[in-house]
Order: sequence, then C-alpha cells, then structure tokens
Amino acid sequence: MTASLRQAAGSLLVVGLAGAELTNLECAWLKLVRPAGIILFRRNIEDAKQTRTLLEEATALCAAHSFRCVDVEGGTVDRLRDALSPMPSAQAVALAAQHTKKANLIQEHGELIARGVKAFGFNTTLAPVLDLALPASAQVLGTRAASASAAGVVEYARGFLAGLAAHGVVGCGKHFPGLGGGGLDSHLETPAILRGGRELWREDLLPYRELRGKLQMVMVNHAAYPETQSHDQPASVSHYWIANVLRKKIGYRGLVISDDMEMGGILKFMPMEEAAVAAVRAGMDVLEICHSPELILRGYEALISEGERSAAFRDLLIARAAQTARRRAKLFAGGIAKTLSATQFEALRTKILRFQETIEKAQPSAETLPA
Repeated sequence: MTASLRQAAGSLLVVGLAGAELTNLECAWLKLVRPAGIILFRRNIEDAKQTRTLLEEATALCAAHSFRCVDVEGGTVDRLRDALSPMPSAQAVALAAQHTKKANLIQEHGELIARGVKAFGFNTTLAPVLDLALPASAQVLGTRAASASAAGVVEYARGFLAGLAAHGVVGCGKHFPGLGGGGLDSHLETPAILRGGRELWREDLLPYRELRGKLQMVMVNHAAYPETQSHDQPASVSHYWIANVLRKKIGYRGLVISDDMEMGGILKFMPMEEAAVAAVRAGMDVLEICHSPELILRGYEALISEGERSAAFRDLLIARAAQTARRRAKLFAGGIAKTLSATQFEALRTKILRFQETIEKAQPSAETLPA
C-alpha cells in the first residue's frame, strides 16, 4: 500500500526545474517523486533542441503520459519570446479582431502558439486567461485579459482554443473563479476580491460556464472571495469553489490544476504541507510546485503522511491519481511532435513576426476606442 500511496502522491504534482540542464540532484528527487509532469520557464529554455532534450530527460523520470507545460499566452507572459519570437497579447489580438471584424485572427493566434510550443517539445500551454479586464486588476493583469466583458472573453477564448485544438495542444483556462476584481498580485499576497456570488456567476464565471466542454484544463487561483461562502479561504483550497461551483454547479468534467503552490497567495495563508492536503481534499487534480525542490518534497511527503494517517484520504488520493492518469493518457495519446527542420523553424518564426505586425497595424486608434 505504501508504494501505491507514494506513486499516487507523486502523480498529482507538476514540478519545475532550476536551469537549462537536468542536475544529478533533480534526477534523484524526480526518480523518487515520479511527478505527473514538468513545467518550464524562461530560465529553462535556451533553444528548441536544448528544451526538447531537457523535457525528454525529465519526463523519462515522470509518470506515463506526462504533462509538458509552458506558459505562452502572448504579450507579457511568453516563455518562448527569446528563443522563438514574441507573440502578441490576448488583449491586442482581441482588439484587432474586433476592430477589423476578422475573428479568424484569434484562431490564428491560438494556432501559432500551438505550433510554437510543439516545436519546443511541449504538449500543454497554460492559456487562455479567462479573467475580465476590469479597472481593479489593470495594474496586475495588464494586457493578459482579453476583454472587460464576459462575452468578449468567451469570443476570444473560443477562437484561441480552436487554434490550439487544430494542432493537438492542450490549453488551460485560468484563473478560476476570476482575478478581474482583484488589485493584489497573488504571486505575493492573497487578493481579497469583493465581488458577490451573483455578480461572479453572471460575469466572471460566464466564460467557464460557456466553455466547459471546450476546456481540457482549468487552473484555480489563490484569491479569496469574502462575500461568498468561501469567506477568506483561497479558492485553490476551497471545497466550495472547486467541488461545489466548478464541478457541481458549472458541471465541468476536465482536469483541475492549481496555480503555483509556491505563490505568496497561498503560502502566506498556510504552509505547503497543509495547502497540498487541503487542495486535494477540495477537489484539485494536479498541484503545480514550480521551483523549490524543498517545497516539492514537502508537498509530496505531506500527501503521503496524510494518506498514512487517514484511510479516507488514502482512498481519495489513490482514486484521484487513477482518474487523473486516465485523463492524461487520453489527452496525450498522440505523443510528442516531431522536431522541426531549421527551414521549418525559421518559417514559423517569420509567420509569427508577420502576425505580430498584422496585429500592431490593426490596433484601433484612441479616437475609435469606446469612451
């Protein structure tokens, strides 16, 4: 039972690495943990060949059908900008599509991002952002949020997800239940978003309701919603938000993944050990722990310890791991895309550059923007 418990605990984690090459220490703890997959950042990415090698070596030590995650939204969150070419932001593409009445620009955005991440050996991009571009969060989210209206977010996300799907790349809607009303950065603090349940349901949650059948993954944030039944508890450890609202009320059936569990939004609320257990109890399928080997191991051991202490939690953990493994096998049945030739890679870079130029030229002027 201990072996299956350890396997289950590890297979609910997606973990980060320190640099561009796998270290002996990382090999050791990856063999122990056998996580569900890897997430890479700009610190890990030099070029396509190096990135593919790093992913191959790391995922060989992970569970079968591993996540190979990267954040490529376009704009300020684009881990491939230096190694490939900068992608325009979601907001810029949405504005260009609206201004030119060319909705196909949105799907093209998704397709180019899908082609880019596949070229580097990834199978998942943690996009699109489904938060509303509200004044409260403007300084935090910037151009990451496509629109201030829920309908505008849905229109962008629907096209973007179609673009990803056309190339077999898994997307992830984020940051459930919505960061649009928050003024604090959850990397540092726990935002308290003072929007009531009805307002959230009508606006922030509309993209999740409308796209529940299109979203293969949903990421849950670390904000608190004091005017709802979750009170001051971060959404990432809230049974109310994950089990009651996302699963039952919205009827979402895909994978649920946490935002990075190393962020201040959760660790200033509770230590990693408590957070990992609480997130799984709340209904989380996968926990991201994106940098520190110490925190990765603390989260991993906490899940095992709780499983040894509580038979109910052990059964929950093993069942969750089996269900998540089945979903991964279905998502990643196609394997990893072939390496692009130098000519193909340069053609992709050129296409992205031209798309960037198209989006820049299509931006509405100040005079044509609504007051």
